[in-house]
Amino acid sequence: MNSSPEVGNGADSWSGTENDTSQKKAPWIVGVALVLGTFLWMGPYMGVNVVLLPAKAAVIDPDSKAAIVAVLSTSAMIVAAIANIIFGALSDLTRSRWGRRTPWIVCGSVLAAASLVLVSLAPNTMMLIISWCVYQCFLNAIVAPLIAVLADRTAPKFRGTITSMYALGYSVGIYGGQMIGARFLGNISTGYYVLAALTLLAGPLAAVLMREQSSLGMPRKSFTWRTFIDHFSFPTKGAKDYYLALFGKFLIVAAKFSISGFMLYILTDYMKQNQSGAAYYVSLISLCMMVTAIVMTVIAGPISDKIKSRKIPVIVSSLLVAIGSAIPFFWNDPRMMIVYALIAGTGMGAYNSVDQALNIEVLPNKDTAAKDLGILNLSNTGGQVFGPVLAASLITWVGYHALFPLAAVCSLIGAVLIVFIKKVR
Repeated sequence: MNSSPEVGNGADSWSGTENDTSQKKAPWIVGVALVLGTFLWMGPYMGVNVVLLPAKAAVIDPDSKAAIVAVLSTSAMIVAAIANIIFGALSDLTRSRWGRRTPWIVCGSVLAAASLVLVSLAPNTMMLIISWCVYQCFLNAIVAPLIAVLADRTAPKFRGTITSMYALGYSVGIYGGQMIGARFLGNISTGYYVLAALTLLAGPLAAVLMREQSSLGMPRKSFTWRTFIDHFSFPTKGAKDYYLALFGKFLIVAAKFSISGFMLYILTDYMKQNQSGAAYYVSLISLCMMVTAIVMTVIAGPISDKIKSRKIPVIVSSLLVAIGSAIPFFWNDPRMMIVYALIAGTGMGAYNSVDQALNIEVLPNKDTAAKDLGILNLSNTGGQVFGPVLAASLITWVGYHALFPLAAVCSLIGAVLIVFIKKVR
């Protein structure tokens, strides 16, 4: 796809993607749009999900707050998974003067922002759950099309670099959003309005910067059963590498969350820290993981482009996660969790930087990129659930020390699956 919006309004000139010949220079403006757009949806999401939503649940029903948060998390995961695939598929099929992705990320931003206001006004548990699910639905109208911009607007030779920019917005959003949310614990409603305002900016700002080409030149498709199967189902043809990437990602994400989901309990119950000691180490571990994530998102993608390989950085990062995860198993000392944070955090930072570039290059069909990337994102949400669930079972049966070999083994198997991918270096 040409980066200029004035080019390509005719059917003969429209193209869904860029290639190494047509794109001479890295699309830095698209990268900036991805940094800002991703930060502006991820930051508010994390600020609400981690800080303000639990605080809201505690106000509504203090005695059942943990159960409410569990229901919110489960229902949100289901809605997000379905919405990601549907909005991705619809954006793949969209013909408009503003392009395929722009209408969805702009409308998604407006509706997601409005939904956050509804969450803040929810008077009871049922309305809180409903409004949170509505928010998750519209949020994914931003998420799925915005990720697909990586496939549309970035030639293969620049994907590592531009994916790093996407990952930078993602990483800063994760940690920055929590910091913003924490500042409004004394005034929860104001916090919701501030984060809703940031969400409102995500789509319009990204759209103005990236100036997507009109998709009116995209060939029309009759909506047949075959079209429905292609655009709203799991890919089946030439998809072996695609599923290797999907399950590899699933296991690597599960490895991270099997430990991070129980970080506080590891420090208090396994490493015998008191409340102040646990708080100190949680803060230090978070800081280490944030710094390593941001540093690696900046450098890993360009290195991937330089060596012309996606698999090698992903495999190395998976091995770092495995090594870092295994260390606390041998030394029951909270300082080893700092070592874990530095090593595994470096691995996850590098992984996040290159992961989407690898995902794009294993897509079986460029015409269904957003939908297929949405399905790949299931491995992310699924890993975040599977890791803690399996970890909880092992804690019950064996004890906390079992979490560390569990995470290491998951990450190693994930690395092995990536090794077997054939069509990507």
